[in-house]
Amino acid sequence: MQSWAADSPRPNCCIVVSVAGSRIVSVARSTVSLIKRRKAIFIAIAGCGLFALGCFTAIHWPYRYREIHPLLIQVFGSQVKVTHYHRIYLPHPGFIATGITITRPTSPQRPFGTVETLYVQGEWNDLLLLRRRVHLVEMTGLHLIIPAAGSRAIHEEFPAGSASGFKGPSTAIELMRLHNSILEVQYDSRKSLKFAIRSLELRNLERGHPVDYVLDMENPLPAGHISATGSFGPLNAKDVGATPVSGKFTFNQVKLGDIGELHGTLASTGRFSGPLRAIQASAVSETPDFAVDDGQPTSVRGAVWCIVNGTNGDVILNAVEVKSGSTVVRARGQVTGSPKISVVDLTMDQGRAEEILRPFMHRNVPVTGAASVETHAWVGPTGKPFLERLRVDGHINLPAAQASDPKIEHSLTAFSAREQNQKANSNSDPPSDRLSHQPSDRAAVFSSLSGPVTIRDGVIATQALLFQVPGAHVRLRGTFNLHSESVHLAGTLKMDAGISHATTGWRSVIIKPFSSFFRRRHHPGSQIPIAVTGVPGSYKVTQDLSHAR
Repeated sequence: MQSWAADSPRPNCCIVVSVAGSRIVSVARSTVSLIKRRKAIFIAIAGCGLFALGCFTAIHWPYRYREIHPLLIQVFGSQVKVTHYHRIYLPHPGFIATGITITRPTSPQRPFGTVETLYVQGEWNDLLLLRRRVHLVEMTGLHLIIPAAGSRAIHEEFPAGSASGFKGPSTAIELMRLHNSILEVQYDSRKSLKFAIRSLELRNLERGHPVDYVLDMENPLPAGHISATGSFGPLNAKDVGATPVSGKFTFNQVKLGDIGELHGTLASTGRFSGPLRAIQASAVSETPDFAVDDGQPTSVRGAVWCIVNGTNGDVILNAVEVKSGSTVVRARGQVTGSPKISVVDLTMDQGRAEEILRPFMHRNVPVTGAASVETHAWVGPTGKPFLERLRVDGHINLPAAQASDPKIEHSLTAFSAREQNQKANSNSDPPSDRLSHQPSDRAAVFSSLSGPVTIRDGVIATQALLFQVPGAHVRLRGTFNLHSESVHLAGTLKMDAGISHATTGWRSVIIKPFSSFFRRRHHPGSQIPIAVTGVPGSYKVTQDLSHAR
């Protein structure tokens, strides 16, 4: 008989397999049990965490209405009423408030501000780390009303010292956005200016730090589009005027027709920096179709360097340059007061008369040529047409001017030609030489013009306007109406020859016996009273024997 140990190992293999299987099952059971225990521990920890988070948020949750409402009162410095309030937990903590009304305690029945929607978004990490920080504050449909300066309402709603304690929000705001909002500034009991704010972004809004801003808005008067970027602050609550501000801007599509009798569309760009009460600013502008009243559209470019008081709107004009064609007008002055009054000193050297007059004239300008001007101008507050608000006192000098109207040029040419022919005859010059003394072009006819001028209510007036034509000197006083372009000047024409040579035909026969009445002392020539009158298309120069000497 053979032994099992020698002939076959089967019984031992079964034992080994059986033992191994038992161990695997045991290990698997242990693993499952461990996973269940770990899972239970994780669930327990998560539950404890959620419980702790719930307790934490229950204690420290900053977006409760009872926490937010006092904060809104602090931010607006006013009474605040909220129609609807809704908390947000995921994905970011925050809230949405709608139907917000802002009133002053002194006038609760008269809201000075409303907000359609206020959305605030925070971050969980800031919340868990107890950091006073908000990621986003977004307002839509904000409408603030600022009462007129000096009114009872402004003193009630913004009493003296009401902003002295405001240093900025105690909670840092990474980004604040305003959309479709209106800032309404009243300037009397019935009228106001509404600044439509398309969007305003304020970044890093935090107490004691400067704020970066991006602004896109519509200006009400004159109508135009403003874009600006820069920084503001940190706010100096004790002295707001000392708060620094800087940035750059564009002011385009400006409708000059909204202010007085000006016309044209202006576009400008500029930069500014400095404390709020004394902002140093510079800008350049271009108006391709500038005109006053019904004057001719003219391309005008400008540049300005000024100081702006951001607390009251006063402007000190350090230097202004306005260019029309090749002519440059320079100015200095100020725009101050409430309402605003402009006082400006203007100078023009080596300019052109026609380039300056063209924006004021409906038809051709009366004179052309080189010109220099020194004037003091005063422009009153808005409410009346521009020419009624404009007052000018100055002196003009046109050393080589000429008349642009053919009829007035013809009249001056006739006077000048007869006078020069008389001088030629008295000197016994040959005919060819006599002809050479006659004016060969219009510039020789009207060779100079100078004297003091004033402008009141759209009328240019002078008491001693002097101009020369070849062989004669003219002194005039009178007016030129910028509205109707009518002229009425009277004065004297001092000629080098006798009065009988100032006209021809039967008039010379009549006037000649009276020539002694017009003869100047110690001079061989004559002094003739003349008048320059007419309206566009019929200007004329005539003898005015009825004119008092």
